[in-house]
Amino acid sequence: MDETGWPRLKVADWVDTRDTLHLWTQIVGKVRMAHAAPVNHWWHVTLYPSARGLTTTAVPYGSGAFDAEFDFIDHQLRLRTTDGRSRAVALEPKPVSVFYAQTMAALTELGVPTTIHAVPNEVEHAIPFAEDDTHAAYDPEAARTFWRQLLRAEQVISRLRTEFYGKASPVHFFWGAMDLAYTRFSGRIAPPHPGGAPNCPPSVMREGYSHELASCGFWPGGGEEGAFYAYAYPEPPGYADLAGLPAGARYDRAMGEYLLPYESVAGAPDPDAVLGAFLRSTFAGAAELAGWDHQTRTR
Repeated sequence: MDETGWPRLKVADWVDTRDTLHLWTQIVGKVRMAHAAPVNHWWHVTLYPSARGLTTTAVPYGSGAFDAEFDFIDHQLRLRTTDGRSRAVALEPKPVSVFYAQTMAALTELGVPTTIHAVPNEVEHAIPFAEDDTHAAYDPEAARTFWRQLLRAEQVISRLRTEFYGKASPVHFFWGAMDLAYTRFSGRIAPPHPGGAPNCPPSVMREGYSHELASCGFWPGGGEEGAFYAYAYPEPPGYADLAGLPAGARYDRAMGEYLLPYESVAGAPDPDAVLGAFLRSTFAGAAELAGWDHQTRTR
């Protein structure tokens, strides 16, 4: 398998695994949220692509710390503490209810007992984790390929971070919508967000969108092989009609954002250049139309 290119994975070929993995990441993300110090825009709850999968990074607990990492090479959820102890939960076909019980038990064994809001967010049918025997698929190769997609997307998005002088987020994985995201801010307060995400309180959205922003990222939907996206909040007049975007990019009026199918990037002669052009052009359009201060734009 080519480890240097853009890995290909049709959404239809792994949708059941995707939906199960989405819920597993919500469980682990909520564990981080239960212990990490709050950060504006919910940046304290995210996961991060690592050399083996997705990680919480170190989370404070007592006088030490712990971490949790989805290892998509050996297919284990690895739980480790700073006193040298560890536990592992196998990533294999199993119901969400079993994964949830095993993960909570492993944390308790490590001396990190954790209580979370054990119901998924931002999904239409929110089955409590302890009762979810429906989602149970796990294709190891598909999970590994998705992780490699996240790594490639992160590499390109991260190179753009140095171009912006203003406040900006890390490149991180939000388990609510199962997307890798990066956000820039103008510095101005935004109007209160109206909410609307399924099974997600409006207060969560208001905190996440408290300030004017332009965001982009990647998620396993919106295209045959997933899609890159870009949007602005609040959306400035004319943003839906930007010119000069890469081939395949389009504004989705129902979603209120630009989409560029993953396959349009991966199949291009220079995928990095195509994705970079999409991200730069959508941000430049948002900043110009909204009148962002020149000092917060780009090099």
